[in-house]
Amino acid sequence: MSSVQQVPLARMDAADPELLARLLAVVEQVARSGAFTHGPFVEAFERDFAAYCEASTAVGVSSGTDALMLALRALGVGRGDEVIVPANSFIATAEAVSHVNATPRFVDVDPQTHLMTAEHVREALGPRTRAVIPVHLFGATVDLDPILAVARDAGLWVIEDACQAHGARYRGRRVGTLGHAGCFSFYPAKNLGAWGDAGAVVTDDEDLADRIRLLRSHGERPRYHHRVVGGTARLDGLQAAVLGAKLGDLDARTQDRRLVAGTLRGRLAALGVDLPASPAPPGDHVFHLLVVRCDDRDALRTHLHDRGIATGVHYPTPIHLTPAYASAGLPEGSLPVAEGLARRICTLPLFPGMTAQEIDRVADAVDEHVSAQARVAV
Repeated sequence: MSSVQQVPLARMDAADPELLARLLAVVEQVARSGAFTHGPFVEAFERDFAAYCEASTAVGVSSGTDALMLALRALGVGRGDEVIVPANSFIATAEAVSHVNATPRFVDVDPQTHLMTAEHVREALGPRTRAVIPVHLFGATVDLDPILAVARDAGLWVIEDACQAHGARYRGRRVGTLGHAGCFSFYPAKNLGAWGDAGAVVTDDEDLADRIRLLRSHGERPRYHHRVVGGTARLDGLQAAVLGAKLGDLDARTQDRRLVAGTLRGRLAALGVDLPASPAPPGDHVFHLLVVRCDDRDALRTHLHDRGIATGVHYPTPIHLTPAYASAGLPEGSLPVAEGLARRICTLPLFPGMTAQEIDRVADAVDEHVSAQARVAV
């Protein structure tokens, strides 16, 4: 076992003793109050997160997947409908569509930004298309205005998947507030992470928010009076309290992410490493993940692993090629950009508080690999 300190892909709350103590204190408050479902902690977080997003309303739910699913269901999307989604995303984007018995209509992405564009949406329109889900992937903002224009002309609902883009802005507005609804995940590794699964939907449509509130809790209002068939998809008090305690730090931690990413991307660019394009103004990037592109991705990962540096692949298989979506009938080669990215992308460590020494270790290790490959090529 090497004695060298490992560089993790992300750093969790337990690594910060002061933060950990603060969060344990709020968990104790919840435990002593017994407010485990609904109640003041959930209400306070919903109010504060809506204000943070500069939206009228936030509805806390049990996960980002449920946020997407409930938004679709509350908008009336269901059997016989198609929803346009990018193939280059986490599978939850498509699963939410399937959960409401609609059909995901997979589209390719831009080769430089890895994101859906208005052209992709326009080409995928059909008589059954009811909605589109642009994904602000890895913290990078989709160029939304052209997509919103296409959707408006076609009469489509727009549900922003902002599960990886907490706090990002597009044309000065927080993501999640430009479509009909914005969906967030608070999975522990996210920029704003809970201590378990959690999510939220933000919207300026009070009627939509009210339908989501009904659906997340058995369609019940008041107690034991069930107005619609709902389910159990509530944000619990423990997660709401943890998120509320962390929300005030989010912008500072985001700025830290940007500084780390700027330094590391600068070092990597100087080495000739292939980097995704950052969103052009008026877009934004909150760097949930830092991704590079590499023809010998697996060899790079092995090299970094041997030097105590964690890596990841987000994501190794485009959604349309997973066994879960074999029924989509899209064979290999159907969406070539997403498929090519899946073979080349590699996620490097990036987290708030990443030290100069950790940044150097990552950059130097990549430099070693790139230099070795260059020598072999000669």
